[in-house]
Formats: sequence, structure tokens, C-alpha cells
Amino acid sequence: MDTLTLLFALATFIAVVLFLEGGYLWWASTHSAEVKRLNRRLDEVATGANSTTRSSLFKDETVSGSAAGDRLLAAMPRLQGINRLIVQSRLNLTLAQFIGWTAALAAVGFAVPVLLNRPVILGLIGAGVLAALPTLYVTRARTKHMQRFEQQLPEALDLMGRALRAGHAFPTAIKMVAEEMKDPIGGEFRILFDEMNHGVPQQTAMLNLASRTDSTDLSYFVIAVLIQRDSGGNLAELLDGIAAIVRARLKLYGEIRTLSAEGRLSAWILGCLPFAAAALINVVNPDFMKVLWQDPAGLNFIYGALTMMALGVLWMRKIIRIRV
Repeated sequence: MDTLTLLFALATFIAVVLFLEGGYLWWASTHSAEVKRLNRRLDEVATGANSTTRSSLFKDETVSGSAAGDRLLAAMPRLQGINRLIVQSRLNLTLAQFIGWTAALAAVGFAVPVLLNRPVILGLIGAGVLAALPTLYVTRARTKHMQRFEQQLPEALDLMGRALRAGHAFPTAIKMVAEEMKDPIGGEFRILFDEMNHGVPQQTAMLNLASRTDSTDLSYFVIAVLIQRDSGGNLAELLDGIAAIVRARLKLYGEIRTLSAEGRLSAWILGCLPFAAAALINVVNPDFMKVLWQDPAGLNFIYGALTMMALGVLWMRKIIRIRV
């Protein structure tokens, strides 16, 4: 048995084990007796609250799953950032499932070129590309969540300012945002209100909100509220000022995205065109492309081209990415 067959068998074995482990952890975190008993106790504690409030109030915002395996993985220093990204994306995904999907896709990406008698370097590239798909998916979900949240934030601040001018207390203003606004900002403020209503100190609850969302604009709001609690002042006018700043920043950000749209499209086209052209040529005339796989000089050309493309993508990303 040759080395490639052994590597493929090992990769397949690891993928199957991780898939089974992910399935077991999902079942244990949703259908086990411990989870059912915990849910019954939470229902007893939160009598009179709706199901959304109960699930939001007692959700562990620092760990993406409730199983022991997820908590063990999340405790690893190198996985804490990934776990935080999953939590902020608000996907129904645990850290163990994320790692399992990543490993399985990496195994598939490595196995397909090897089975087609392609060079091992192509298998490694395929494994890297497919392994990055779960990360890209979670990152995209987090970005969409944060964009919706930041678009709703000025309206929420205006609502809180009007409530404070009408004589309502700060917790009541938070409750009004939680009840009258849609998710995601309604759900986040609902968690904030429930934490404050059940005895969590206001400062801790506000910091938890900033940690869950990781939004710069919301951090301004949290810092302003905490400073106002210590030094005093008109909180309603302060909220109006923050809302105006957030609106101006979002407007500027929209203009920048419009002006940089051509650069982003060019980057995507230039990045995907060589691979699309190579795939088309390989389908139309496979013998013409065999030189790149079989000749050592062709492999050197591939390595050099991939290196230069990676540098070009990073350079274009640096140019078109403007922080506001």
C-alpha cells in the first residue's frame, strides 16, 4: 500500500470520527436528560416569561454550545477567538461542529486531487481552500448580523432618548427598545434588560452587551452610559449625539463602499479568472494542461503563480479596505 493511499485512509478515518463526534455532541446538547432537566428548572425560574426571553436570558454567551466537549474546546487559547466569532455570528452552530466540518472538508479537498492522480500540492491547496469555507461562512454571517445591528442602533438610541425625556427610567427605556424593535438589536437589548432585571449589576450587563456584539458604535454608547452614571449629565442629549455620529458614520461608510465597488469587483475577477481559465482549458484540451502537472518546470510555474496571486490578493485587499 503506497503512501498516498495511507494518507487518504487516515484523512477519511479522521473525518468520520469528527463527524460522529459532532453528531453526538449535538444530540447531547439538545436532547440529553441533563439538558431537559436544566430546561425544566429554567422554566420554573422564569415563570411568566415567554420562550424567547427564557432562552435568551440563560444562554451562555461565551461558549457556542452547552456540551462538555464544546466547553473544553472553547477553553483552548487558540480556539477562543473562533468560538467568539461563532457566538457573534448567532448561528445555530457549536464549536465542535465547526471543527468537524472544517476537518471533513479539508479531507475531501485533499482526497479528490489525490484520487485523480494529481500532485500532492494540489491536494494540499484543495484542503486549504475547502477548510476555509466554514470560517468564511461564519464570518459572513457575523458581518451581516453586525450590519443589521448597526443600522438599527441610531433608531434605538433615539427611542431611548425620547423615553428618558418622557420621564422613564433607564431600564424602562431599554425594555422599550427590546419590545418595540426587531432583532437583532431587539434581542440583544432583551438580554440586557433581563440581566439587569434579575440582579446583574448595570455595569456588568452593559459590558456583557458590548462583548456580545463587538460593535464600535455600541461601545460608544456603553462607555457614555457608564461615565454618565458616575459623573452625571443629561443622558438623553448624550444619546442623541451618539445617534447623530453613528448615522454620519454609516452614511460615509456607504459612500466609501459605493466608490470602492469597482475595485472590489476587479479584485474578485482577477482572483478567479486564472482558476476558471485553467479549469476550462483542462476540460477542453486536457493534454495541453498536462505539462503543468508532469513537467518539473510546470510545477515551478504553478508555485510561483500561486505565490504572486496570493500577494496580489493581499495587496488589493489592503487598497480597497477602508476603515471608517
